[in-house]
Amino acid sequence: MTPRLTPHHSPVTPVPPGPGQESVWDYPRPPALEQSARHVVVRSGDILIADSRAAWRVMETSHPPTWYLPPADVHQDRIRRSSVRSTMCEWKGAATYWDVATGDVGPGGADTESWREAAAWSYQTPTPRFVPITGFLSFMPSAVECYIDGERVLPQAGGFYGGWITSDVVGPFKGEPGSWGW
Repeated sequence: MTPRLTPHHSPVTPVPPGPGQESVWDYPRPPALEQSARHVVVRSGDILIADSRAAWRVMETSHPPTWYLPPADVHQDRIRRSSVRSTMCEWKGAATYWDVATGDVGPGGADTESWREAAAWSYQTPTPRFVPITGFLSFMPSAVECYIDGERVLPQAGGFYGGWITSDVVGPFKGEPGSWGW
């Protein structure tokens, strides 16, 4: 495969996808939105946070997909609006962040120590292209355990991005060392 050039003319050599795999270098820019019936589960140890077969995935060049789950499939007592300031995505609009309860939830909600700050996000008023994911939540696999069809998701490197890496997606991925200029 021929090395591809990033906007800064740095060579990127995509990993060739094997059978049943897809390359993030074949994803479009601007990103594509695709509905999926795959089984998506979010947990914190034994605690179920979300379970869905009606997720959407967003696929953008150089990024592993992000998965968005309908609010009806998320345990609402496990999330609360975060005090973390909104960020802006050039494609989807302003992100709303959510803290996720990872401990026991009693009357009045979880203990303060059991919340993972900004472990999920949504787009409450997305751009027209992304209206289908209005209010849907995506979770940071670095903060909670995310699974697709039983496979534990690996977090996208770099701490900022929330992509979900599984065995059926190959990179290299934005966020890895040396990828700042991609």
